[in-house]
Amino acid sequence: MIEALTRPTTLHLLPELCLRLADPALAVWQSPDAWHAPGSPGQGHDEPWWAFAWAGGQAIARYLLDHPDTVRGRRVLAFAAGCGVEAIAAARAGASHVIATEIDPLCEPAIAANAAINSVNVHVTIADVIGSALHDQDVVLAGDVFYEQQLGERIWPWLHDFVARGGTVLVGDPGRTWLPVNRLRRLATYSARSQSHVEDDAVRNVGVFTIAPNPSP
Repeated sequence: MIEALTRPTTLHLLPELCLRLADPALAVWQSPDAWHAPGSPGQGHDEPWWAFAWAGGQAIARYLLDHPDTVRGRRVLAFAAGCGVEAIAAARAGASHVIATEIDPLCEPAIAANAAINSVNVHVTIADVIGSALHDQDVVLAGDVFYEQQLGERIWPWLHDFVARGGTVLVGDPGRTWLPVNRLRRLATYSARSQSHVEDDAVRNVGVFTIAPNPSP
């Protein structure tokens, strides 16, 4: 199903990578309702977040490829990994071990397919990891996760605690409403498109941020 509904794609911001992403010419992507229509591939599944390279994830991936020392030799967790673009970039940049986490079971084969295309190893865990201790991780990648208030309020204390214990967090976001920008330090800005039916496909300035060692709770 994933092969039928996606096409190998190279993004302008990430010419080094190839990802299987939704082809906008395919009828199933013409409206949000099409994915869930009776008889459609998405019937009984969540929204196909794994079929798009979101802008924040693209920006994190670009940053890691440009600054491989951020993850080289370190253990990385790509949170809410979607299509796996940040995880794949981390592996390419020399991370010693990369885990991609998601709650949608379809993300597992999607990320595996994208990792294989790019000849890297990424381990996928289907679980809600918010609140877990992450003792075995050095870096957390969090692209496009502050898109609603309730989720942001769950995520921030978890990331705050991880950084307070010595971890590193990279956040990628095009400036959504619930991004706690006053608590973050901007590392870089890139231009990217989200390429989905949920957000418009306009080119946006997308920030890559880190959380300072002593962030506000």
